[in-house]
Amino acid sequence: MMNLTYGSVCSGIEAATVAWHQLGWKPSWFSQFDPEHDYNRGLDFPSKVLAARYPSVDNLGDMTRIADYLRFGEVDAPDVLVGGTPCQAFSLAGLRGGLSDTRGQLTLKYVELADQIDSEREGLGKQKSIIVWENVPGVLNTGDNAFGCFIAALSGCSEELNPPEKRGGVRVRWPNSGCVIGPTRTVAWRVLDAQYFGLAQRRKRLFVVASARDDFNPVQVFLEREGVRRDSAPLRDTGEEVAGTIAANSFLGGAGGRVDGAAQGHFRVVEPYCMAHGQAGAEISVGRSPTLTCNHEAPIAFNWNAQPDQLKFDQISSALTCSQQSAVHSEANVRRLLPIECERLQGFDDRYTQLSDDCPDGHRYKALGNSMAVPVMRWIGRRIEFALTNPWC
Repeated sequence: MMNLTYGSVCSGIEAATVAWHQLGWKPSWFSQFDPEHDYNRGLDFPSKVLAARYPSVDNLGDMTRIADYLRFGEVDAPDVLVGGTPCQAFSLAGLRGGLSDTRGQLTLKYVELADQIDSEREGLGKQKSIIVWENVPGVLNTGDNAFGCFIAALSGCSEELNPPEKRGGVRVRWPNSGCVIGPTRTVAWRVLDAQYFGLAQRRKRLFVVASARDDFNPVQVFLEREGVRRDSAPLRDTGEEVAGTIAANSFLGGAGGRVDGAAQGHFRVVEPYCMAHGQAGAEISVGRSPTLTCNHEAPIAFNWNAQPDQLKFDQISSALTCSQQSAVHSEANVRRLLPIECERLQGFDDRYTQLSDDCPDGHRYKALGNSMAVPVMRWIGRRIEFALTNPWC
C-alpha cells in the first residue's frame, strides 16, 4: 500500500476516490463544475454527492482556475492528477465537436494543469506527477485529430502527432493502444472494457497514463512483459515514430479491451443478455450489456421476474443513461433499471448516489452515466503501484 495523493478534475461522483480508497491513496482536492448549471440555485447534483460523502475534501470548482491556485500556493501539487474531461465533444452523441467545442478545449487545459503541477513539484524537489486521463474511444477518431493534439501536448512535442500510416500513405484512426515517448513525458494509452473487470455492462473507455518521473514507466501500467524501454530515443517529430498497437501477446492484448495473458485470472467476465443503445462505438448485442452512458437513452434490463433487490450482476444488463424514455423488445419483458442497479453496474456501493429518500432518479442516472467504472480505476491504481515498486530497468 502506497500513500499517494491525487487531485481530481471533472470529478463527478468520484469513482477514483471509491476505487483508490482501498489502496490508501488520499484526495488533495476535487474539481467538480457544471458550466450549464445555475449555481445561484445551489450546488449541482455531483457536487452535492461529494459534499455528502467527502465533507473534508475541498471542491475547487472550475478546473481552469486550479493552475493559478497552485502558483500562489493555495492548494497542494499532488502525486497523481486524474480526470476525464467532457466526453461529449468526442462522442457521437455530442456530434464530435472535438477541440472546436469548449468542452473539448478543457482537454488542453488539463495538460496545462498537469504542467503546473509538475513545475510546483519540481520546485519542491519532488518527483513529477503521474497523470491519468479517461475518455470515450471516439476521441481516437475525430476530424481535427484531437487525440494527436492531446498526446503531443502531454508528451511535450511542438507539433501535433498523427496516427500511424497504413500502406499507400493513408491516415487511419489512432490504435486502441500505444505509446509516445516525448521530450517531456512518456504517454501510454489503452481502451479497456468494463465487462472484463467484473461488471455486467459493456463499457469501452480510453485510459491514458503519462509521466515525466524517472522511476516510473507509464507503459508498464498496461503491460506485464518487457516492451518499450524508458531509455528509448525521445520522439521530437510527428507521427512516424509513434508506437503502434501494443502487441497481441502482451498483457492487455485481447480484442476490445479484453484481458489476455498472465493476468487474465484476475478478472471475471459476466455475460448477461441485453438490448440497449450504445455510445461512441459501444457495441450492442445479445450476450453482454452495452455501455452506461450520459445520453438521452433509457437504461433497461431484461426482467426474469426477480425482485429488484434480488438481482445480481449476472442477472442484470443495461446501457446506463440519464433519460426517462421507455424501451420495448419483442422477445422479452423489459423494464427500466433502478438507480441502485446502475450503481452496481458501475461498481459503486448501493445507494451511493441517494442523498435523501426523495432524491430524483434522473440526477442519479446522469451522474452514474458520466462516471468511470470503479473496478477499472482500481485496477489502474494497482498497476501504477506495481510499476512504481517494480520498475522496468
